[in-house]
Amino acid sequence: MGRAVAYVLISTAFAAFFLFSPSNLQDWKHQELSRRLGFKFRTPTFDPLFAEMERLAEENAIGVENQNSAKRNQVRDDCKHYYDEGSLNISLRLLVLFPLLDHSPKDGAISYEELSDWITGQAIERLNYRTGKQLAFNDKNGDGAISFHEYLPQFTEEDIARNETGYGEAGWWRKQFTNADVDQNNLLNFDELKDFLHPEDSSNYRIQNWLLRQKMNRMDHDSDGKLSFDEFLRQAYGIYKSYIEFEMQGEDIPSAEEKFDELDLDEDEVLSVEELRPLFQYLHPGEVSYAQHYTSHLINKADDNKDGYLTLDEMLNHDNVFYSTVYENNNGESEDDYHDEL
Repeated sequence: MGRAVAYVLISTAFAAFFLFSPSNLQDWKHQELSRRLGFKFRTPTFDPLFAEMERLAEENAIGVENQNSAKRNQVRDDCKHYYDEGSLNISLRLLVLFPLLDHSPKDGAISYEELSDWITGQAIERLNYRTGKQLAFNDKNGDGAISFHEYLPQFTEEDIARNETGYGEAGWWRKQFTNADVDQNNLLNFDELKDFLHPEDSSNYRIQNWLLRQKMNRMDHDSDGKLSFDEFLRQAYGIYKSYIEFEMQGEDIPSAEEKFDELDLDEDEVLSVEELRPLFQYLHPGEVSYAQHYTSHLINKADDNKDGYLTLDEMLNHDNVFYSTVYENNNGESEDDYHDEL
């Protein structure tokens, strides 16, 4: 796609945001990266201004009253600064953002760590935003925490007593709620609610073990509670390999046998849930881990001299990579081409 055409498309997207049209709020995904890793994720936000635009448009779409008119007007003003005479000045936007990314040290080049910190920060901010919205919506008594019944009022005491643990059943939700409830007071505060809503991004030991157990159960064909080498090779290793190949960019990666032996700490030739924990971010990737892979993707695409750093010129030469979420998907791929995780 020509750059001129791309700018027209981006300008159209910006105009839609100015009008806060919900019909234009598609859940864009980065085609190549999502396909390579085999998971569905919303593309991480590189530009925080876009995140603010999405939030305001989303609030408009669900009928939220304009309680933050000053902030809304500020976002509009910020957008207009880069949107002029039918085109978006991406170069100007990148000139503004570059010194914010280049900070540690400020040397005229952006490292993986600097870009990862930036994009991961945007991902965490989005998780916090979503959690705050859910807390405000479901906290019926205004105590700053959410009970099980406040979040899932459709389940009766009888439903909970039956403790049916199939996906989406009352017992399944109750287990996830209990895992997130660190202080065991039957209420979820902000941090606990974030773990409950976004378990893949949680560092909560019980949540991680529960997710790994569920994943292992789908791989454990002989139902012995552990993974043999054949079970590991058939599914878990393939998922891990997709990620590690992307991370290491052509470097030697461990074979299935090498990785299995590394994980099998007690050398009993099977893997327990605890031994599988080092693969958690690969078997259950969340938005934060995906943001880190997205960082690798951006550097791989824009780093022309392959020195592992991005200069301003390299970013300007590949502006479509950083603003791919508002470029038209012109490769004929459809949502049906994606597949969910195992």
